[in-house]
Amino acid sequence: MFGLSKLFSGKSAEKEPLLDALAAYRSSAFAIGIEAQWVKEITINTDKSFKVKLELPFAGKGELAQIEEFVSNKLSTSVSIDAEVSLPNQCCFKQIKQIVLVASGKGGVGKSTTAVNLASALEQEGAKVGILDADIYGPSIPLLLGLQGAEPKTLDNKNLLPFEAHNLKAQSIGFLVPSDDATVWRGPMASGALNQLMNETDWGELDYLIVDMPPGTGDIQLTMSQKVPASGAVIITTPQDLALADAQKGIAMFNKVNIPVLGLIENMSYFLCGHCGEPNHVFGKDGAVKLAHRHGVPVLANIPLAIEIRESSEQGQVISRDNVASISATYKNAARVLASSLHYQQTQNSSVEILITED
Repeated sequence: MFGLSKLFSGKSAEKEPLLDALAAYRSSAFAIGIEAQWVKEITINTDKSFKVKLELPFAGKGELAQIEEFVSNKLSTSVSIDAEVSLPNQCCFKQIKQIVLVASGKGGVGKSTTAVNLASALEQEGAKVGILDADIYGPSIPLLLGLQGAEPKTLDNKNLLPFEAHNLKAQSIGFLVPSDDATVWRGPMASGALNQLMNETDWGELDYLIVDMPPGTGDIQLTMSQKVPASGAVIITTPQDLALADAQKGIAMFNKVNIPVLGLIENMSYFLCGHCGEPNHVFGKDGAVKLAHRHGVPVLANIPLAIEIRESSEQGQVISRDNVASISATYKNAARVLASSLHYQQTQNSSVEILITED
């Protein structure tokens, strides 16, 4: 790879329009364009076309086709772009660079399903990703990843090995407790178990660890929020007033423990009619938008009430990996915006406004 000193040598005059075009690109994730320091290599072909190699500081490889099209149109020549994801080498916990808590004020809003699809989308965007099931009383990750009945393993009798499915590393209390047994634990005991899962799992190197939090704002949630060095939180809600009232409590909890709320995801946002194709807002409309505006955070995605999501989840498949399903693009766009929000937040670029665009 060429460094910046090499990049600007030689035919720099021919490369400057390319750099200007990259900088002019805008989207929900790339809110201030492609920065010059992300460009690691430029090749100018004999036909004046370009080949570009980027090193992205957040998970965002899924947008390369749009970037290519924009820059090619801008320069009236063919531009081919490849990229690697390389987060800044600063870990917040062991070898984990970013920890994101996925929470909801109440159960039944699709939090675990969303957490799994968000984690998978981040992986598809070029990152190394793990998921921790912190829902002690209702662990869903083994089922959602098709790992029911899997038994925990260890190499040193001290640390558990994470399970692997769909290119994700995973850990859950559901792997330690029989699926048909009830976890009857008081708060301190449950918090201790979560602390062990977090600390005694050999996660290895991860760019992002998604933590599927238990619903509510009680003792376990507070303990996790205080003990886990989280980079930020995502709130899952539905458009219903009841769900939004509880989501508000979740936002308030994270504000009290100084964990930034990175955005909201409105699940079961609408139902597409199988006859006319029009959206039917079964549970209300624009609830998450109003709540997000009140707190100055973006709505990362509006996930429809879709039978495909339910069917994939029950079969241990991850629908965000299905490139044929239209909902896959929605999850991936949410993952890119989430990852870029974390990046801009940690580079203290607070002036960046995250613009959410339609897929």
